[in-house]
Amino acid sequence: MALFAAAVLTAFSIPAFAANPFMDVPEGHWSYDAIEMLAARGIALGYPDGDYKGKRLATRYEVAAMVARILAKAEGKANGQEAELLKKLVVEYSEELTALGVNADDIDRRVAVLEDGIGGWNIRGIFRFDAMFADSDNNDYLYTQSGNRREFNKERFRLFLTKTIDQDTYFYAELRSGGSTSYGLGDLEESVWSHIYLDTGFLWDTNLRIGRFDVDFEDDYGLYIDEDALFGDFAVDGFRLRKSWETITATAIVGRNSGLDYLWEDISGEFGAYMTYILDIHWTPNEWFFAGATGYWGKDDSSSNNSDIDIDTYGVYAGYELTESVALRGIYYFQELGDDIATGGDSSPNAWKAIIDVQQEALKFTSLWVEYSRIDNSFVTTAWPRYGIGGANYASILLNQPANRNTTSIWFVNAVQQWTDKWSTILRYANARFGTPGLDNADEWGVGVGYQYSPAMYFELMYDQVDFGTHSSSYLANPEGNTYIDKEGVVRFRVTVNF
Repeated sequence: MALFAAAVLTAFSIPAFAANPFMDVPEGHWSYDAIEMLAARGIALGYPDGDYKGKRLATRYEVAAMVARILAKAEGKANGQEAELLKKLVVEYSEELTALGVNADDIDRRVAVLEDGIGGWNIRGIFRFDAMFADSDNNDYLYTQSGNRREFNKERFRLFLTKTIDQDTYFYAELRSGGSTSYGLGDLEESVWSHIYLDTGFLWDTNLRIGRFDVDFEDDYGLYIDEDALFGDFAVDGFRLRKSWETITATAIVGRNSGLDYLWEDISGEFGAYMTYILDIHWTPNEWFFAGATGYWGKDDSSSNNSDIDIDTYGVYAGYELTESVALRGIYYFQELGDDIATGGDSSPNAWKAIIDVQQEALKFTSLWVEYSRIDNSFVTTAWPRYGIGGANYASILLNQPANRNTTSIWFVNAVQQWTDKWSTILRYANARFGTPGLDNADEWGVGVGYQYSPAMYFELMYDQVDFGTHSSSYLANPEGNTYIDKEGVVRFRVTVNF
């Protein structure tokens, strides 16, 4: 904790550069030439007044706004070379495009159109390779996926295959491999088509999605970054119908999953079968505010299980942008659990979190994400708890979360300093207070540096540590969950390639 505090104070004491280079796209950056070429060919729109001011430096958000306008205009007009330039621009400014509200699915759809006009195929992907050097007080090596002190992992390989069939119909498929566990995160021979669906226009100006697709409203509405959703982020096989009015969007989903297709486990620890019914109502009256409510009804559909393991979850959420760079967001959940899931715990658990999201433009030298959450220990989540630099298999402050009627409180702070278009630094801290007598709090802190070598290749060097505490003798004698103790740490060198 002391080292984390020192790192934060050091970062906050660094004076801002006189010309704010981290806000600007520097002179000579390839994206200027790309946009000038597109403008010369009548594809780019430039600034709102119609003039591309290529002689002055533009911020990354200004360039991203131009890219968004280019995508809207270029369908059916860009040749192969122009489409490649646009794809590079989308990769380079993907975060800024997301911050501007450009939907990732819409980007995929438009870029697919650019490939070869209407009906073109598009193949893209991501590859992530991790070199892990772990340290452990108890030889647990929780940061490495197989429990070894050193591991080199093909952490993630994802291949995205898309096809725009016509202006209203779009096909998407995603192949996953890598890591060391199932559900597409295993070694290279353990691969799975995790998402396969078709989007199409339907009756009464609705959008219909059919197949296997992801359900993650928290991600859609900016309610988490790298620590995963309190509820959501799971795949479902079924149908999704979406309808938008002026300020309201309604999304209804009906699906069914069984076996490893689904991420909910029944009371025996085995994967069950569920019918899933979901309804989300999202209200956006203006560009500054949004609010909504989501209902998830998970109904046991196992032919061999007569237990009551239904899971009904209801959430209400809202977000407000104080300025273009500062936003407040939050979500509150309450559940009704079947009798056989709630045994020994609360049958009506709650969970909620509140977030302050500050972009670097506000503080000049760092972004800042501050999140506070409270989770009843019997709350059933569909996402693996993280609050660490890795996925489900890595060390996390929530590994000791007990299964009882008490509540866990979590602080999470993440700060990224984008010094240039190439160099960035990362600081993070998380703390879990379990509210269970005898069970120590858990702390996680990390520090790292990132280098964007090219639009396609990113390097990151990170150190992270989790301190689980030691716990009292009374808790160790009658544990209510896991009993990880002392400290786990790792140095991780990561290479990410987008293609």
